Amino acid sequence: MKITKTLTAMAVALAATTGSAAMALDELVVAYFLEWPTPNQFAQANNLYSEELGIPVKWVSFDAGTAMSAAMASGDVHISFSQGVTPFLVATAAGQDLQVVDVAVSYSDNDNCVVRSELEIDASNVAELKGKKVAVPLGTAAHSGFLAQMKHFGISEADLNVVDMSPSDSAAAFSQPGTDLAMVCGWGGSLRTMKEHGNVLMSGAEKEAVVGKVFDVTSIPTGFGEENPEILAKFLALTGKMNAMYAADRAPMMADISSKAGMDMDATTAVIDVFAFPTISEQLSEAWMGGFVAQYLTESAKTLESDGKITALDDYSALVNTSYLEAASKM
Repeated sequence: MKITKTLTAMAVALAATTGSAAMALDELVVAYFLEWPTPNQFAQANNLYSEELGIPVKWVSFDAGTAMSAAMASGDVHISFSQGVTPFLVATAAGQDLQVVDVAVSYSDNDNCVVRSELEIDASNVAELKGKKVAVPLGTAAHSGFLAQMKHFGISEADLNVVDMSPSDSAAAFSQPGTDLAMVCGWGGSLRTMKEHGNVLMSGAEKEAVVGKVFDVTSIPTGFGEENPEILAKFLALTGKMNAMYAADRAPMMADISSKAGMDMDATTAVIDVFAFPTISEQLSEAWMGGFVAQYLTESAKTLESDGKITALDDYSALVNTSYLEAASKM
């Protein structure tokens, strides 16, 4: 069945909007991932968002971007920080009215699939995975990366016994002796745990050559942004300031980042070392929000459609809204 969707106007005239809509918001609820360390967790730990926005900010952790989409659909979450591209595409294809307003993080080396060590399967003999059980968080960026890797190696999804598991659950199962999981896919701290019991088929750089850039976005329900443009712009501005602070000297920030990520310092350092956080000016350039992101969404949606996962929209440029980030750049 072809899914159609009426998109609202994306250009928001921030200067013409009064603070009344923002004042009506009693609390801002932000979705994020545990074991996914980012500079803005320093601000989270020190209550800087609440101070800057003038309202309480509640951070709610999720296991996958698909759950973030569901929470935005129900109105329980206003902003999803670091949502994967695939869950965003799945939600919008199903009719959910969402926008990309920011690039949260780029991380080719921190999203991958891991094969159980004792199977002795690597890039040279991937065909031996056929018929085996693979745990993948369906509808996520890890799922798209898994599909791209398997296609690269000439293996179809039907050749494998694919089960839907969150990275934290599959990492725990993968660590058990005698597990029937031959390969698991995930990110962050869960991926680090997975690697203790197996090997990747492709390095981050090799995978990027096949999959392209791997990054997460900050996404919102369209209506939330239209009703609270100043709140959203301030949120993005403070996030940008935390990224700049981290780039200048991360040492004073790391303890708080580690605490809010729910990881020890060694694990936090190992994960965040393979992250990149584009500046606001970089995000507004053609390399990101100024052109690339819309193109990437379009191409990724076509791939998901060809794999039978979604019915792609006709236009993805309308789902990338730079107006809030532009306002943030002036704060």
